[in-house]
Amino acid sequence: MSKNNNYSNNSRCTGRICNVQKNMFTILFEGRELPAKCRGSFYHDELEFPIVGDYVEFDYQPSGESRIVEVCDRKNMLKRPYPSDHSMKNSLEQEMVANVDYCFIVCSLNDNFNVNRILRYIAVAKAGEVTPIVVLTKADLCRNVEDYVNEVMAAAGNVKVHAVSAVNSDGMSELLEYCREGVTIALMGSSGVGKSTLINAISGSEIMKTGAVRESDSRGRHTTTTRQLFMLPNGATIVDTPGMRELGMCDVEDGIDDTFADIVELEKCCKFRDCHHNTEPGCAIKAAIADGSLSAERYELYRGLKSESEKNFNRKAVAIKRRQINKGRRQQ
Repeated sequence: MSKNNNYSNNSRCTGRICNVQKNMFTILFEGRELPAKCRGSFYHDELEFPIVGDYVEFDYQPSGESRIVEVCDRKNMLKRPYPSDHSMKNSLEQEMVANVDYCFIVCSLNDNFNVNRILRYIAVAKAGEVTPIVVLTKADLCRNVEDYVNEVMAAAGNVKVHAVSAVNSDGMSELLEYCREGVTIALMGSSGVGKSTLINAISGSEIMKTGAVRESDSRGRHTTTTRQLFMLPNGATIVDTPGMRELGMCDVEDGIDDTFADIVELEKCCKFRDCHHNTEPGCAIKAAIADGSLSAERYELYRGLKSESEKNFNRKAVAIKRRQINKGRRQQ
């Protein structure tokens, strides 16, 4: 990309979306943040709107708002059920971040630690074709770090797990190996797990506000309220996301199958192809649970996540929701 800053009105440029606020977008372009809006065709033709991490073609305006004219092809995308229905019924997809290389799944080594939640995040990352990396924070406050690491590794299969402390820098050198020029990393996790502190430690500067965590339940305030993309001095890109109390499953069957690959392989060994793993003879799942090679809890989690993902995704409802969102944007 040219570094010439002498742009004329309506010069066509390529930048990256670093923040979205309703129908206002911020484009990161040659070290600057430019305010922008989408041109009218996005609303009238029901085009896909940009999300954080998207590369976009835009008409540069030296003063005022630039105009986004096209979203470049995405290599991947992280999404979750749309949080408009807290009952999780009729949940719709919400696009979160695009063009990500690694997803740091951040979980603190306190009361926040939950292997099932970690597996949910891993399934979402794999469904989005993003490499998941589990980061266990606040290792300096935990006496049995290795036990937690081993528990996650046993459940997550081939996913890499790192225990770190941003306070005393333990394990941080391992994370910095991912933070290379041209690499984009998205952070996901509950509020209070130390995502903002982790970003500050990785960047070597206080670019994120941090909040205190309540001792009673190990929860913290939402110091991040929107998805925000940052460019680090070494050329790596970090995307912070708001803390999520829950992470529902939506259209992530492939990610779930990848996360529970051991169960998928066992299902192939059943005597009957349509085995429901209930009363059928020759069931490999029942045999594995009986001999202890597969825990009943792990299998029930797999079944529950698959069922949730299938129920929550409705392509027709997603299309209707998108039209409603576009209509609302036009009226703003």
